[in-house]
Amino acid sequence: MPDIYFEDKIFERVDFSGNPFEAGEYESCSFRHCIFSDTSLAGAEFSDCVFEGCHLGNTKLTRTTFNGVIFRNCKIQGVFFEDCNEFLFEVQFENCQISYTSFIGRVLKKQKFRNCKLLEVDFSGADLTEASFENCELPGTKFDNTVLFKTDFRSAVNFSIDPTNNKIKKARFSQAGLPGLLEKYELDIQP
Repeated sequence: MPDIYFEDKIFERVDFSGNPFEAGEYESCSFRHCIFSDTSLAGAEFSDCVFEGCHLGNTKLTRTTFNGVIFRNCKIQGVFFEDCNEFLFEVQFENCQISYTSFIGRVLKKQKFRNCKLLEVDFSGADLTEASFENCELPGTKFDNTVLFKTDFRSAVNFSIDPTNNKIKKARFSQAGLPGLLEKYELDIQP
């Protein structure tokens, strides 16, 4: 357990990119409009924290713990969530712009993505059982050998999923999303 402990603390408009981040335990803390560009959060533990309007660009997450963490209105770019601790990993994303980020091999059961744009995000080998992509755009997002059992894509757009390379039993799609499942066949599907 880290030596530094913060509870119910609000960090507002702090630019951590120029300062070393203290790898401590953060419980029920709020990070509002903070910058974590090229910052290492290695070894930090976040429980029931909210990141609101923050920028995480090339943020290092080696052995970082996210338990019950919400990212809201954040810009997340070039972040490797597979480097986080697997134990107690639980995050939610609301109204975020997530690009060139990966969740390779990550267990994301019941994961919630709401009103997000996920550009070139990699879910290869991830388990997205019962996850939902509510009102999300997924251009260039990669699903390869991904578990998509009961995953909800009904309101998602701009995705491409190869049913032969993923496990998609009982996944939910709208009729408008069918072209994203058939893209590899180069069919001309008209409305």
